[in-house]
Amino acid sequence: MPSRSAVSRRKLLQGLAAGTAASSVSSAQTAPGVNKFSAPSKLKITDMRACTVAANYDYPIIRIDTNEGVYGLGEVRDAGVKGIALILKAHILGRNPLQIDNILRTIRPFAGQGRMGGGYSAVDMALHDIAGKVYGVPAWRLVGNKVRDRIRIYCDTTGHKDPKIYGQRMAVRKKEGFTFFKMDLYTSLVGGRPGAIHENGAATEKGLGYLCEYIAAVRDAIGWDAPLGADHFGRLSVNDSIRYAKAFEPYQLAWAEDFIPWQDWRGYKKICDATTTPILTGEDAFGLEEGFQDLIDNEAIDIIQPDPETSGALKETKRIGDYADKHGIPTVLHFAGSPVGCMASVHMACTLRNFVCMENHAVDMPWWQDLVTGPKKPIIQNGYIPVPDTPGLGVELNEEVVKQHLRYPGYFEPTPMYDDFIVSGFRRVGGWPHYDEDGKWTTRMTY
Repeated sequence: MPSRSAVSRRKLLQGLAAGTAASSVSSAQTAPGVNKFSAPSKLKITDMRACTVAANYDYPIIRIDTNEGVYGLGEVRDAGVKGIALILKAHILGRNPLQIDNILRTIRPFAGQGRMGGGYSAVDMALHDIAGKVYGVPAWRLVGNKVRDRIRIYCDTTGHKDPKIYGQRMAVRKKEGFTFFKMDLYTSLVGGRPGAIHENGAATEKGLGYLCEYIAAVRDAIGWDAPLGADHFGRLSVNDSIRYAKAFEPYQLAWAEDFIPWQDWRGYKKICDATTTPILTGEDAFGLEEGFQDLIDNEAIDIIQPDPETSGALKETKRIGDYADKHGIPTVLHFAGSPVGCMASVHMACTLRNFVCMENHAVDMPWWQDLVTGPKKPIIQNGYIPVPDTPGLGVELNEEVVKQHLRYPGYFEPTPMYDDFIVSGFRRVGGWPHYDEDGKWTTRMTY
């Protein structure tokens, strides 16, 4: 039987997700007709190219081209590298980009955790962009039904060692129209105070009291009824995580994030069972089976937080979110990339019934939304992003602006060095010198 704290926490989380969905549900618009300028059965992938935008975290953006001029955009996880996607080029050349399942099945063995999930995710985005353009439907239509017309956003905010100033900075976010908030609660904020930090790097009980002063100051600034998450406590043990979470209980946080590595589901279960503070993790996990299933099946987490640029972009993150929903667990999205990956994530998020909110890490970057054309500007409107109904991802790169912010020279330059296989499983490419089953020397392929 679940504990009283677990029951009350679960009711709180379900109410949070339900409230978010109920505020924005509506029926989808009728999709436009099929694009007559494309013959789907004859489509072939002819190239993959990339460029990197220099930003708060670099944005590696890919483009998959076809023989009919239809192309798709995708994005590798922020602070990753474009080569994570380009090494997959040889596996998709000559394939029909509309066969999304088959292509993703081919490249899945080369997806990994953290930034190593970025190549697979970028390809998924680009394929959905192409398919949406070809069929004249928004990308969300390819993965599910739209259950909300706008996506709730929270944003990162620079902290300060003075709790009052930190609170003032968070109050600015509220004035900007945001309704969901998150603060970075580094243990190092109190590192200069006597007796605040134990020799293992975790806060003492005295230090936890100091950390809670920051939460109280932010609460006073944005309201005690506003949803507020917290992150970046430093690497903690399970027992120290429990101490932190219990100290935070009077402030009714929306969640406490990434106390310990996401792979330790047993540790997370101990933390969750010991506190009413909701616990969240998952931004570095790829795939349902590989990354999230143990956390969900074992009820080791209160909220999952995939980053679509690691977890598998549209198709796989949709699987993850729906699986969590069946277990009564809400989904929050981590995101710190460009408008390309952002809008791809928006398309997927609008189909999740258990969706709560999505991060944006570039609110203070004045040219962030100028990197693309297509979405209505401003992209973030009063703390929400409207879901586009235009074909594909609904974004095109603003070439002039992108070129102003390239990390390296070259804008989607040719990539012939990736035409041959760089990563592969078992692959036969021709005959080899050996004795066949009759003992005859041959260079043919006989087995």
